[in-house]
Amino acid sequence: MLTLQVIRRELQGEVVLLTLAHMDGIALPAFSAGAHIDLHLTEDLIRPYSLCGDPQDRQHYQLGILKDGNSQGGSLAVHALREGDAITVSEPRNLFTLDERAGHSLLIGGGIGITPMLAMAAELHAAGRSFTLHYCARSRGQAAFVEQLESARYAGQVHLYFSDQQRLNLDAVLSDVPPNTHVYVCGPTRLMDAVNDGAKRLGYAAENVHQECFSAEVQTGGAAFEVVAATSGITVQVMEDQTIVEALAQAGLKVNVSCKQGICGSCLTDVLEGEPDHRDSYLTDEEKADGDQILLCCSRSKCGRLVIDL
Repeated sequence: MLTLQVIRRELQGEVVLLTLAHMDGIALPAFSAGAHIDLHLTEDLIRPYSLCGDPQDRQHYQLGILKDGNSQGGSLAVHALREGDAITVSEPRNLFTLDERAGHSLLIGGGIGITPMLAMAAELHAAGRSFTLHYCARSRGQAAFVEQLESARYAGQVHLYFSDQQRLNLDAVLSDVPPNTHVYVCGPTRLMDAVNDGAKRLGYAAENVHQECFSAEVQTGGAAFEVVAATSGITVQVMEDQTIVEALAQAGLKVNVSCKQGICGSCLTDVLEGEPDHRDSYLTDEEKADGDQILLCCSRSKCGRLVIDL
């Protein structure tokens, strides 16, 4: 864990841009493009946000966070931060890495999904690797990072689309690419689904399409079942309207959770016995089929008893 200070705060539309640095000016842990950090906003309010700064900058972490009207407290707490405030953060973790084998990287960001793409573009440019970046937003006035992208050293590889002017022609973008192109997409579910469907239709290999979710709809509820936390020696009954995390917390076993939507992986736990009912957007289809891991914040059990390594 790191205690950092907000040294700069800038508001662009409904997005707050925060620059964090160590209070003693020492270098921060390195990160690669696509990484995120967890902000510990209160004792029980932990949220992951993508790093959007240049990975070569070891003095600062930069974040861009949308003020979400449906926020459960995370974005509202972030927008309340001011310059000079101290905040506890995790070291960077990366679940959305660039594939170094790609002949070309096609970056597609929608809305606040542009944040990891900024770090990716900086890393690819510094390495001299082939890429293009496509950024979709509702309007120029509402979009963050526009001036930064238009003045970037790689501005010639950036394409901007605003719904009130010109929309992204996804088929054209996915088709006009060099061999061995890898696609990276982050943004609204509708955009990511369209990219995945289009890439599949055009013959992209599944392993060449990468995405990161900022939010996901989670199926809730189901039959009650028993969970045994083998290492802790705790057994709980998970009721129809409970999550495994909530049931364990009632028994005194606190699980670190962040997104609570099955997208960040912070509560990933090994399964020792039983068959998980996967409801997350984090594990791949192959990993879900293996049945040896579970996201405790949202997934359930297909059987009456689940033994986990916790």
